[in-house]
Amino acid sequence: MSQTLKSVREFYDEAPPTDITEIFGTWMELVDGLEAKVADRFELTRDPSTEVLESFGGENGGPTGRIRGYAGPEIDWMVHSHMENATLGFANIHLTIWLGPQVKVPHFGLALGAFPQAWIFVDSVPRTNLLTDTDSFDRYYGPLNAEWEQVQQENDFLAPFVSRSGFVRASVSPMGHAYTAPTDGRTTDVVTQLATDHLDRWLRWVDEAERIPAEEQAALAADDLATRRNIAERDPANEMGDRFFGKELTNTLVRALWGGDRRLPRAHEQG
Repeated sequence: MSQTLKSVREFYDEAPPTDITEIFGTWMELVDGLEAKVADRFELTRDPSTEVLESFGGENGGPTGRIRGYAGPEIDWMVHSHMENATLGFANIHLTIWLGPQVKVPHFGLALGAFPQAWIFVDSVPRTNLLTDTDSFDRYYGPLNAEWEQVQQENDFLAPFVSRSGFVRASVSPMGHAYTAPTDGRTTDVVTQLATDHLDRWLRWVDEAERIPAEEQAALAADDLATRRNIAERDPANEMGDRFFGKELTNTLVRALWGGDRRLPRAHEQG
C-alpha cells in the first residue's frame, strides 16, 4: 500500500481510454441512495441558482454533468453532483453537506471518482481548530482512529492519495479517508461500507448535538462559508474543469459548489 502524489490530471492523461461505466453506475446508485436518506431527514429546497446546471457539457463528445444545490433550516448548503465521460475513463460524484451554525457537528464530505482507477474521499470537515477545541476532537474524531487504521491495514489494495497541494492537505481531517484503488468489487465493498457508516454516524451526531447559542452562530456561519469557498476555489482538480468545460463555465460550477450565486437564505437567516 504505497501512497501516491500524482494529480488527477496526471492519472487521467497517463492512462489509456478505459470504460468505467459499470463502477460509475454503481457509485451513482450508492450516492443517490445516501442523498435520499438525507432528504428524508431534513427539510431541503433546491436553490434556483443551480437549476441551469441540471445538465451541462457534452460538447464535442466531452464530459457531461449535473450540479444540484439545496438549502434548508438546518442545512446551509448541500451539493449533489456528478461529472462524467465514463466510456473514456472519467467520473466524479459528490455529496457534500454543510450544516447551519445551530450545531457544531462536522460537515459531511463524500466524493467518489475514477480517472480511470477508483478514487475515494470520505471525511468529516472540522468546524473549529481541533488543536484547541479538544472537546470536538474527542467527540467526533478520536473515536474514529481505530476504524481509520483498520481500513488501511485490512485493505492493501487501497493506496493513500496525498494531494501535492498544501492547502488541500490542511483541509483534510485527521480521520479523512483518501485513496486510489482498482475499480473492482473489493473497492466497491469498502466504499459502500465506509460511505454508509459515515452518513449514519453523521446523522446520529446531528440528532444528538447541543444547540449553539444564538449570539455565536453568525461567527460560525462566516467561518463555514469561508471554509467552503476556499476549498472549492483552491481545488487543484479545477484544472480538469477548465480543460473539459472552459474557464467561464468552470467558474460557474465552482461557485455552485460553495453557493456563490445562491438565492435561498442561509440556514441561520431563516429564523
